[in-house]
Amino acid sequence: MEKNTTARFAGLLYLLIAVFGGFAFFVGYESLVVPGDATATTNNILDSEFMFRIGTLGDSFTFLGEIVLTILLYRIFKPVNKLLSQIAAFSRLAMTAMIGMNLMNKLLVLQLLSGADYLKVFQPEQLQALAMLFLNAYGYGSLIWGVFFSLHLVIIGYLIIKSGYVPKIIGLLFVFASLGYLIDSLGMFILPDYESIYQVIVLATIPAELSFAFWILIKGIKIKNEEMSKID
Repeated sequence: MEKNTTARFAGLLYLLIAVFGGFAFFVGYESLVVPGDATATTNNILDSEFMFRIGTLGDSFTFLGEIVLTILLYRIFKPVNKLLSQIAAFSRLAMTAMIGMNLMNKLLVLQLLSGADYLKVFQPEQLQALAMLFLNAYGYGSLIWGVFFSLHLVIIGYLIIKSGYVPKIIGLLFVFASLGYLIDSLGMFILPDYESIYQVIVLATIPAELSFAFWILIKGIKIKNEEMSKID
């Protein structure tokens, strides 16, 4: 695959993942959850069940796209440093596996609120509490995969800076975003009263990944002739 075809396809995938992943979290999850109020939250989901299901579909498209993007990023940065590119790839694949597993929490919420006969042994309040538990688990799952993502981001940031493929400021933005993910995840794990700033961290990541995505999609990358064979 020609070098800029690889880069532009990766850029396109970045943008698609941003759309699907952003919708899945902010619209299909965050906008429906009322912290600490299981009744209001489950009512929101039942009133907007289609949007919740579309958000679940967005999660599915996200982790499928991540698999392909991981391979493309490895092919792009392999000439810069093969070992670091492998670490970045495996850390992103670990994150992708976590996203797929985390999707089960949303599916269990749909099962609990489905009104199936076998669930009649539970009181409505119990079903709402269980649904809220799995929704919270989905949020915690995001913090867990954020640890893997932070490792990926800092390595890709370094590789961007070293490669000269795109402006170095984009690599620095990746490093900054990596620290945000790591601090937020570790803060939640270590401090019992820590209030997650996950939404802020995601918004801080957007300039890094989107600027990289648009750059390689529109302008492509420049690789020395002797490095081209390492990509194809």
